[in-house]
Amino acid sequence: MVPLKIMINRLSHGKGLSAPKYLTKKSAGMDLSAAIVKKIIIKSGEYSLIPTGFSIAIPQGFEGQIRPRSGLALKFGVSVLNSPGTIDADYRGEIKVILVNHNKKEFTVKRGMRIAQLVITPSIQAIWEITKKLPKTVRGKLGFGSTGN
Repeated sequence: MVPLKIMINRLSHGKGLSAPKYLTKKSAGMDLSAAIVKKIIIKSGEYSLIPTGFSIAIPQGFEGQIRPRSGLALKFGVSVLNSPGTIDADYRGEIKVILVNHNKKEFTVKRGMRIAQLVITPSIQAIWEITKKLPKTVRGKLGFGSTGN
């Protein structure tokens, strides 16, 4: 497998923090760190937009997906609100993460804390073909729960 090269621009408030990186050889996601100056407290049931201190140029035909870290979800009830968040190939702004606190206790985000994962994946744009009939299937028009529990 040939790695995909992606340009990255470190912003001033991201200096001193690691760039997104895979922590193991077979990791699908790169960890993203909080590029904040002072700690942010997210109260129970609330959310906050956390900067990462960098912007990227994803090649056409790919997207970035911001996903929760399982450790934060399990230990603290913290997740990514719009999971997965999509970074389009033409977006050049700072990568930011919307963290939500589902826990009953407040959660503190500190500078450099690993807050989410970034997964780069192929993305296909669809072309709609308007039709009066769709191909038949066994399921047909049956709705939610129609395939079992």
